[in-house]
Amino acid sequence: MSNIKVIEIKKSVFGSNANQGNEIRLENKRKKTLFVNLMASPGAGKTTMLTSLVNSLKDEYKIAIIEADCSSSVDAIKISDNTGVTSIQINNDGQCHTDSFMTKKALDLLADQHYDLIILENIGNLVCPAEFDTGASKNIMILSVPEGDDKPLKYPLMFTVTDLVIISKMDTIDYFEEFNLNRCIDNIHSRNPISKIIPISAKTGMGMDSLINYFKEEIHKWRNE
Repeated sequence: MSNIKVIEIKKSVFGSNANQGNEIRLENKRKKTLFVNLMASPGAGKTTMLTSLVNSLKDEYKIAIIEADCSSSVDAIKISDNTGVTSIQINNDGQCHTDSFMTKKALDLLADQHYDLIILENIGNLVCPAEFDTGASKNIMILSVPEGDDKPLKYPLMFTVTDLVIISKMDTIDYFEEFNLNRCIDNIHSRNPISKIIPISAKTGMGMDSLINYFKEEIHKWRNE
């Protein structure tokens, strides 16, 4: 009986979180603001990629970043210092995920201005963040070359819920001979046949034009659909 109660409570939590997520999407649709959830393991290159991406888009679009961490504001400060865009920090007291109630509080702090693009840099984790609706309209995750090409097989939910997988740190591929790009792509598509995949190196700039164009296209779609 206790197990049944736990399951019911969990369903209730996910249900209320999804309802809040839908409200966020409707509000951002009204505002024509694309809200993106970026997920990855710690050290996959989220902040480095974001810095390069934002600096390439900020002259054309109004952008804000929401940083989620268990503690500290290191990444929020780094993004703000290196891009000049507004950066909001969420500290979630050790929880392994970010949910729509947390993001709603951060979005409320941005409500006094219009933004074309808001990106949530989620907690570094390949499990919990994939389970919780953040209110984002696009889910994107980064898989770095050093992590290995088998991660889609080990963490299926993460790859199932993503619209785009960025394969980062391609400049290191010669040092990780066990990483096979074609096998990685096949593993991703075995979990999510329609997921878009863009290999990049934020360090060398390889693939960044494709990533920038992806964001431009998605912003345009969100404004006009």
